[in-house]
Amino acid sequence: MNSFFPASYSTLLSSALADLVSRKYGWAAVQCEFLVRGVGDTYLVESGGDRYILRVYRSSHRNRVQIGAEVDLLLALQRAAVPVSFPIPDQSGEYIHPVAAVEGQRYAVLFSYAEGRSASILNEAQLGDLGLHMARFHQISAGLELSDVRWHFDLQTTLFGPMTRLKPYFSEDPAGYAWLEQAVEQVVRKLAQLDMSAFSTGYCHFDFLPKNFHFDGDSVTFFDFDFMGRGWLVNDIMTFWQHMTIDVHFGRMTSDAFNQAYAHFLAAYRACRPVSDQELEAIPYLTLGFWLFYSDFHTTHDEFYAYVQPGHLRIRIRFIQQLMKKYWPDPFPAPALPG
Repeated sequence: MNSFFPASYSTLLSSALADLVSRKYGWAAVQCEFLVRGVGDTYLVESGGDRYILRVYRSSHRNRVQIGAEVDLLLALQRAAVPVSFPIPDQSGEYIHPVAAVEGQRYAVLFSYAEGRSASILNEAQLGDLGLHMARFHQISAGLELSDVRWHFDLQTTLFGPMTRLKPYFSEDPAGYAWLEQAVEQVVRKLAQLDMSAFSTGYCHFDFLPKNFHFDGDSVTFFDFDFMGRGWLVNDIMTFWQHMTIDVHFGRMTSDAFNQAYAHFLAAYRACRPVSDQELEAIPYLTLGFWLFYSDFHTTHDEFYAYVQPGHLRIRIRFIQQLMKKYWPDPFPAPALPG
């Protein structure tokens, strides 16, 4: 008989995870410290003067097959010398470790530590390294067929599906939802004018924001491939482009500095692999799918419920409107939203 009260989520004890790592890897004096919650829980592991990252995935969001695909991708990137935080096998050669939590089976993976720190405003050398290695990542991912494709990033998964699932959260703001419907229609019309069948596809990171790569000096290391899936590779360029437009919006970067930084990043990317003018033309419109995809995800995870409350959704829509007005070549007039 189960003596525990049922739970949907539990925070695993750091000391018990330290014991797990010590047993699996044969390391002495292992220390483990809880860092942050997300799609899974992240812990800092230290042993013998070395640092590692332990990710414990939520069973409600990632199953073993999906985690295995992430591991396979990262190992392929490691073999190709793409700078990533990569999975580390235990003494038996296993990468994925089952953990019997109160809520059911969870899985843990130990990763190498990405040295350095996050940087929001990048210098020319960092922009060049980021562009080069994002392109090298895409060279590898475009040719991979993993055991599980996880999900596809397409119009269904980034626009239509999220809009359907988000509708109940706009019960207090039907005007805001109607505006989003108009925006989706405009994206669809614009993208239909492009030959998207010619766009490069492969496994995307889909979250290339500064929080997901570190710079050690001018050298980048990528991590946090939680949302990796198959789709148009230009999506990854889009997420970094979106980050810089947000920096401009909040005054952390001037428009001129943004244009120079983006050009430098793109030149480094294109020196390694091509990206077409049509792919770049699609970027401002693909950003709406980025916002809707992650808003949809927020409805599934208690850590992010605040982001789908009516007041926050109104703020987000106004923010998206402001970005569209500035960066979409042909934005439609934004209707006034209720206060």
